[in-house]
Amino acid sequence: MTCRTKTKSGTASRRGAIGAGAAVLALTLTACGAGGGTDAGGGDDALTVLVEGGGKAQLEPVAAAFTEETGTEVTFVELPYDGLYDRLSSELGSGQVSFDVAALDAIWLSAFADGLAPLDDLFTDEVVDDLFPALVEEAQIDGQFVGMPVWTNAQTLFYRTDLFSDPEQQEAFESEYGYELAPPTTWEEYDDVAAFLTQDTDGDGSIDLHGTDVKGAVETEWLALVLQAGADGVVLDDEGDVIIDDAAHKKALDAYVAPLRAGSATGGAAQVDWAEAQNLFYQGSTAMTRFWAHAYTQVPEDSAIAGDVGVTTMPAGPGGSAAVPGAWYLSVPQATEQAELSQEFVRFAIEHNELGIDTSLGLAATVSALESGAEQDGKENLGVLVEALEAPGTAPRPATAKWQQIVDAVLVPMLQKATAEGADTQALLDDAKVQIEEILG
Repeated sequence: MTCRTKTKSGTASRRGAIGAGAAVLALTLTACGAGGGTDAGGGDDALTVLVEGGGKAQLEPVAAAFTEETGTEVTFVELPYDGLYDRLSSELGSGQVSFDVAALDAIWLSAFADGLAPLDDLFTDEVVDDLFPALVEEAQIDGQFVGMPVWTNAQTLFYRTDLFSDPEQQEAFESEYGYELAPPTTWEEYDDVAAFLTQDTDGDGSIDLHGTDVKGAVETEWLALVLQAGADGVVLDDEGDVIIDDAAHKKALDAYVAPLRAGSATGGAAQVDWAEAQNLFYQGSTAMTRFWAHAYTQVPEDSAIAGDVGVTTMPAGPGGSAAVPGAWYLSVPQATEQAELSQEFVRFAIEHNELGIDTSLGLAATVSALESGAEQDGKENLGVLVEALEAPGTAPRPATAKWQQIVDAVLVPMLQKATAEGADTQALLDDAKVQIEEILG
């Protein structure tokens, strides 16, 4: 599915988890009260919900509707991404919690599973049928559901519609490559288009437009390419064995840095993260970027590309189409004294999942909510998001409590080294395998 819009709203950026612990939206962080004591969350007619900034925006409509229907007061405790992780680690580890429900990044479920209450009764056939398979898989740790997905994201392809629809660009591209200029659907087309759209647009002898970017400072986009290469999992297989040195991971790493080798990507790739890639695209410095779907509706009105952004699924590799979900889950601590009411809030949140569509992030977790949202003008990204999440190769990241350590200590440094000219990608992957095996013990 390829879509475009001519109307965009302004916005900002945030670390971490809209997209799997990695997308960006700048936040004003305000703490909202500490909950109901050291041994439990809220009182008998109140719930305390622990969230990160974007999560609060997503859940406020749900909380308001829940209060109206049940009379239960819902108080949010809002923390920055790292602060939320630290609070969860401290309180779930001690068994003394100041909250009743928490919004968890997908990659935290394994780390905190021992302190979370099972939610199996909430995963009815009706609920499961309306969720993407990757989210159902990700919500389970050791066969038990410990989180209910409430919104999700995935990487998509943003592109400059003004460039792709320009007759002169179209004619020149077809003359050079022998096929029509269009949003790329394969890795090969992506490389062709990126090379072609790397141009000196003002005629001063210097390149001022690059076809795309290469993000050396974040890992999730490369993981999607690993799935597109046809790998049996990302980094680890189903048995927990480290497979990062196999042929599929090598193919994905070579494809990931290919625009750099061809001169089609912006410089300084080792330091390019989600925020920098977003800024480059907004400034008109890149013609394409692979980015989290939510950002489609958040192009600033004063951006050089406002009104000229299209969105489609990421180009497919030899293994087909695939993406890495960036989901957040509602979980209930075992230590809360409000277990029944907390689970009722989680049930309510999934039953009214469509309320997330009209928030600042504009996301949801159910197929029906996202498909319904996609029918609204200006939210074409949601149909693309559904397509990405339904792709046969789409899969979650490994369910290991050591995942964040693997990302920080191994994957990001490896990608940064891979952006260097002449980097030996197989040697980097071999070294990464040794490091990951040491972390896993």
